[in-house]
Amino acid sequence: MGDLSLRVNADVREVESFDSQPWLPAEAPLAMPRQSLDAAPKVPEGPLPTSPETVARRRWILLACTLVLSSLALIAPIYQCARFGFTALEVFGLFCLAGLLTAMSCWFSSACMGLWVLATGREQQDLAFAAHPDTPMSRTAILMPVYNEDADASFARLAHLDASLARLGASGAFDFFVLSDTNKPAAAAHETAVYVSQRARFTSRLFYRRRMANTEHKAGNLGDWVRRFGAAYEQMVVLDADSTMAGETVLRLVDAMEMNPRIGLIQTTPTIIKASTLFARVSQFSVRLYGRVAAAGLAWWTGSDSSYWGHNAIIRTRAFAECAGLPILPGVKPFGGNVLSHDVVEAAMLRRAGWGVHVTAALDGSCEETPPTITDFIRREHRWCQGNLQHLKLVGAEGLHPMSRLQLILGCVAYLASPLWLASLATGLAIQLGYPIDWGSWLYVLNPEFSAFTLASLFAALLLIGPKIMGAALAISRPAEARAFGGSSQLVKGVLSEIALSAILAPILMVANTHAVLQILRGQDAGWQVQQRDADGLAFADAFKSMRWQLVVGTCFVLALAFRPDLSMFFAPIVLPLLASPWIAMWTSRRQAGDAFAARGWMVIPEEDGSVSVAALPPVRPSSEAARRPVAQPA
Repeated sequence: MGDLSLRVNADVREVESFDSQPWLPAEAPLAMPRQSLDAAPKVPEGPLPTSPETVARRRWILLACTLVLSSLALIAPIYQCARFGFTALEVFGLFCLAGLLTAMSCWFSSACMGLWVLATGREQQDLAFAAHPDTPMSRTAILMPVYNEDADASFARLAHLDASLARLGASGAFDFFVLSDTNKPAAAAHETAVYVSQRARFTSRLFYRRRMANTEHKAGNLGDWVRRFGAAYEQMVVLDADSTMAGETVLRLVDAMEMNPRIGLIQTTPTIIKASTLFARVSQFSVRLYGRVAAAGLAWWTGSDSSYWGHNAIIRTRAFAECAGLPILPGVKPFGGNVLSHDVVEAAMLRRAGWGVHVTAALDGSCEETPPTITDFIRREHRWCQGNLQHLKLVGAEGLHPMSRLQLILGCVAYLASPLWLASLATGLAIQLGYPIDWGSWLYVLNPEFSAFTLASLFAALLLIGPKIMGAALAISRPAEARAFGGSSQLVKGVLSEIALSAILAPILMVANTHAVLQILRGQDAGWQVQQRDADGLAFADAFKSMRWQLVVGTCFVLALAFRPDLSMFFAPIVLPLLASPWIAMWTSRRQAGDAFAARGWMVIPEEDGSVSVAALPPVRPSSEAARRPVAQPA
């Protein structure tokens, strides 16, 4: 430990001696005022050039499909409850079920649209990206905010992108910034040491800035950079500490921003790489195979009124500064104070000011990593849940586009779906306690008093599994892609494995999100914790403590089923994972379990080596167009 401290201190002194190579460039201030929720800025007249002409029709199609599917799913339960007149408990159960099924029908319908877009090659129909972009005309900053992260891994991700840009001959158009909010002295010292070792190796310029106080967390970190250096850069590419992008992808994004001056933001669709544990592998496989279907559907019906996920996106710096300064929400935490889920709000404010906001599924080469264990995932989800529920205060903000309001609401629904699901299950069981045990029809499928809810559950399962089947069918229909997944047979085995594991994990996450919602409604602040990026196994004590509420809920279901044991088969897929949740958490947190699935070729992705999959480009060349000019040189 003493030798390590000496090395770190020596590296810090080396950094401090670099008077000729400052850590930061000359400041280029850019005003970024806080925006008002009660007054909207003036918007340029006329539609956005990148807004699809048929976007209104697309939204009507989505609405119609959502209403049709949710209505079909509700026919049987409503008919069942109406036979003898509605009781208060039945009305409540139908209300919860209707909300849940409507949300699921919307997501399913959107995924169907995404499948159609990808299967017919329309993913570039609205926002075409250049096959061979020219040399950038403008300067772009690549920003990586960090907060007590593994500095070696974070700088290595940036080094990968720098090497990619260098290979393409485009390094001169980009500067890299590591924006540190680290508040642990040892971690901060190591960051400076890694920065010293890396800066000389970068082809692009690499800068490092550390804030002493991490006011407003990530949003405040980025805002501080905009106010100090934003005027020098036309665009900024925002990364997370666990994400990276290919140089080809970044060049295409910059080119699209230069060719479309009224676009304020383009969000890519990141895939997950470098999963080691079984839990991470489930997330990695599902996002890689199914995520693009969901993203393509979202891009199709939102058009230029889309959203932002906080990283792996390019943003027009001046537009962001002028109209995306976050307000401080009135009241106390958890609903007041700083905006936690800032990304969707920033996208809404950009759109409110007349800037186009796009999501694209047309670009690969955008990657991130995922929490390695279910307990790490739940901790992150708790903060996201609080941030999304904060949006209830923002839905009525003056001047927001209707699509922005819808996406704020859908963000809330994503977390409210868990308590709706749990309430639907509990209410359905409570209703059945009023009926006698019927061992003559012990199979719940044949139970006439429960068949309506069985049909609704099966319909809901179809809505959940449907997008997974769509993603698999799309990959199998493309022979080269199917081979990259190990062949059609291995791909099908991977899909079946992922569906089974996701079904086991779903009740655990349902209770976790419900508990998070209840804690937030009780006024408990989730805070902003350091994210765990790597792990190998959980101790039983930690798993038991993390899963205590799952055990409580599972036990309550068991006690209730003691009065209706004939319904045990119906509730087994919910109750058994809850009762086994500590052991499931430990098992899925192990690398050995993840390796065992990979060894069989199950849930393997093309980027299994951790590389970034991308359509390669030749080195860029200056354009012959008169409108093009050499990239501005750094100050």
